[in-house]
Amino acid sequence: MRVPNSVVLPVGTHVDCCQQEEVEKKRHDIMAKIAAMLAERKSILAHFVDNLEGSEEPEFYMDQWERLKEMESCTLTILNLVAVNCTDHRDIKKLEATILEHVKNEELFPEVIRVLPPVYRQVEAAIVDIAQSEEMADHGMMDLQYLLSKLSQCEHLANLGRELLQDILRYLHRIGLVVWYEEIKHLESTVFLQPAFLITMFKLLVRYRLVQQLESIS
Repeated sequence: MRVPNSVVLPVGTHVDCCQQEEVEKKRHDIMAKIAAMLAERKSILAHFVDNLEGSEEPEFYMDQWERLKEMESCTLTILNLVAVNCTDHRDIKKLEATILEHVKNEELFPEVIRVLPPVYRQVEAAIVDIAQSEEMADHGMMDLQYLLSKLSQCEHLANLGRELLQDILRYLHRIGLVVWYEEIKHLESTVFLQPAFLITMFKLLVRYRLVQQLESIS
């Protein structure tokens, strides 16, 4: 909701646990709840803006007003929910095809036709090689400066600078090849070359019915 012009594809899982008529009912219910949530958000933001504009000294709240107006301008495009059975490989391929179809839609993603400089592909290929090398630890964590030094050892990347590498990492983060939390102070110097490790770690921490499982422990 804080990213301008976001495109969201809702995905419903565990279709194998439902009857077909249930799937359609739940799909309709989820989309209705999303629409209601967005409408409520818009109403709340408008209410806060009106309160600030109607205050006795609105100039004191200009920073808050600007942040709220910026949040109001962050529109969301919600695509139709895709229901999948995660135990069926055909459904996973269907989801993949749906994502690719949307991503190639120039109306949704105007920059999809932008041509990347060759160095982006070169750095991407080099990072894949580093991530798959035997010296790479399973967690795939690497210091940003150390990654730069490793990449600079490649003959065609000898002149790679930190600023350009950061631009390329932002792109690779967006496409999911790496994870780089540059906005988090304690993680800005760490690049995760194995995103799957983070997924595994998060699954241990955030899981279905976690509260019930914890409460069942005496």
